[in-house]
Amino acid sequence: MRSAESVPVEVVQQVADYFSVLSEPMRLRILNLLRDGEKCVQDLVEATETSQANVSKHLKVMLQAGILSRRSEGTSAYYSVTDNLSYELCNLVCDRLASRIEEQAKHFRSFSLTSRQ
Repeated sequence: MRSAESVPVEVVQQVADYFSVLSEPMRLRILNLLRDGEKCVQDLVEATETSQANVSKHLKVMLQAGILSRRSEGTSAYYSVTDNLSYELCNLVCDRLASRIEEQAKHFRSFSLTSRQ
């Protein structure tokens, strides 16, 4: 692995920007809704129970980051995921969090079992 000092600042910034796109809960919700295939903006608005302006703002960020693609049909815009890496990253993070929670649960069970009379 390269030392941190040899990585250009621009590269580090691009990596940070990619992670920042995935750091927003609404964007993760939208990605999850798009897991089964493309959806129009109105479907996403209804499923997230938020405003069209809010959904559109998040879609634009993910589109600019190259995570989503957009196609128009009449007056509707349809979005789909083009970068499946986002799902792989989410799965890795969810697995890590689940492992930590399971480990914490063991500690709680151990404590509750040893304190019983």
